[in-house]
Amino acid sequence: MIDVARLAGVSVATVSRVLSTPEIVSADTRERVEAAIRETGYRMNAVARSLRSQRSGAVLVLIPDIDNPFFSTLLRGIEEEAQTLDLSVLIGNTAGDTEREENYLRTVGERRADGLILLTGRLPGHARPDRILPPTVVAAERIDATLPTVRVDNAGAARMAVEHLIALGHRRIAHIAGPPGNVLTAERLEGYRAALAAVDLPDGPVRHGTFTIPSGFGAATALLDLDPKVTAVFASNDEMAVGAIQAAKARGLDVPLDLSVVGFDDISYAGAYDPALTTVRQPRFEIGRTAMRSLGRLLADGDEGAAVPSDEVLPVELIVRGSTGPA
Repeated sequence: MIDVARLAGVSVATVSRVLSTPEIVSADTRERVEAAIRETGYRMNAVARSLRSQRSGAVLVLIPDIDNPFFSTLLRGIEEEAQTLDLSVLIGNTAGDTEREENYLRTVGERRADGLILLTGRLPGHARPDRILPPTVVAAERIDATLPTVRVDNAGAARMAVEHLIALGHRRIAHIAGPPGNVLTAERLEGYRAALAAVDLPDGPVRHGTFTIPSGFGAATALLDLDPKVTAVFASNDEMAVGAIQAAKARGLDVPLDLSVVGFDDISYAGAYDPALTTVRQPRFEIGRTAMRSLGRLLADGDEGAAVPSDEVLPVELIVRGSTGPA
């Protein structure tokens, strides 16, 4: 900084102001300092800056399963927005383990990260509703009304998917739900039942999976054993929908001639499967980017920003492909 100041003909304090609060420095002085920075190749020492500011310049993102393709595009949205905010991103794969979540949360407490984005669908570790969390944003799933949240209307989206099947003439529609106790499971089950009730159709059979292809296969097999008259299945995510298609093929059924299948999320290979999967497209990149932008505001505003929780609901789209057809 001394070299930059000497080259620009200003004080070290002025260089510091250009780097930290450039808006208070005149345009002419700012240009001279920035030219000197480019000429010297100077970069601020991130470790020294964090010690001085008590900020790490990093955020922590907790995800339940790093193998799940749902999260890849969402993480890309988080990382891209973090770049614009001059923040780095740490990823914690929790595997649904509360002790791992607690250890990751300690990272924030030790000032190795300034804030938290939760993709886990629950409060981290042993957190209670009255526990004071660091600046935190929830993405994809609603957990707690006191935390800023970015999500889609899962119940409304599920209803849209089932209405598509009803419009095709299906009257016996089964549902492969997510794990019991999961927020997404409850909201998408609610939408499924609402669509059927709106046209006076009875609830179809329901089986639970774990958002994986094998669990979708097992659930679909059980559903078809239970009720061979089922002509359509709505699965709570794309991986379970793929498992349902595999189960139908294993029984010699044609999709969609004998069984129509709808998924949820529109993950990367949904359109490449055979048949291509009809599904609800979540704006995953935009969810990630909006969540990071919301956390950036919290970090900038401090306690004042944290006092105003927000619930941002982004639009979804039904993508109709080859896995659904007339009953």
